[in-house]
Amino acid sequence: MQTVVAIYTGQGLADPLKKVFQEMLPDIRLVNIIDDSLIGDVVRAGHIPEVVSRHLVQYYRHAEELGADVILNTCSSVGDVADEAVGTIGIPIVRIDEWMAAKAVAGYARIAVLATLPSTLEPTLRLIQRKAEEAGKEVQLVSGLAEGAFDALISGKPEEHDRLLLETAKRATDAADVLVLAQGSMARMEQALAEATGKPVLSSPRSGVEHVKAILDAVKETKTGS
Repeated sequence: MQTVVAIYTGQGLADPLKKVFQEMLPDIRLVNIIDDSLIGDVVRAGHIPEVVSRHLVQYYRHAEELGADVILNTCSSVGDVADEAVGTIGIPIVRIDEWMAAKAVAGYARIAVLATLPSTLEPTLRLIQRKAEEAGKEVQLVSGLAEGAFDALISGKPEEHDRLLLETAKRATDAADVLVLAQGSMARMEQALAEATGKPVLSSPRSGVEHVKAILDAVKETKTGS
């Protein structure tokens, strides 16, 4: 049985992502490592503190010890740590948002990135720009920070979170061909945002699991071939 270890910096995405795994990869062993102190440290610092990077790398190594075939880094705010760890960890590490970024670049020239935290917005913008450069394409990036939405969500006001996110999406719509949701936890708003703006909306949970599936299929094929 193949094993995927998903590493979380907060609680919110674990259950929705588990459902995606059950749908797309029902036969794998899924192990979750959740340290909800990490995102709080990132938000307070406004960047990724060294202690957060160190803890994440420790979790990657623990995932290896657990027999993981693939590690899924589920938090876009710390995606840069996953990139830096590639090569030092003996198994593939998937950034949940990597294929989403690649799809945005492949299909659209004007890309609006929506986020509720600056710590997630900036890494996602950088990732999309890097994917554009790798593809030899020029893209126009639009920043859409829904200020106050994250605080509303953690204060138990999801309706306020959704309202602020929707307002931000509407402001970004005219300058964009597609809306990209920087945080996996925003995926539940995908359909509502598409209906309200008339623009395609990309989110990371499903494409992240698709990326994991592609790697697992390749690993299985290699083992079968050998």
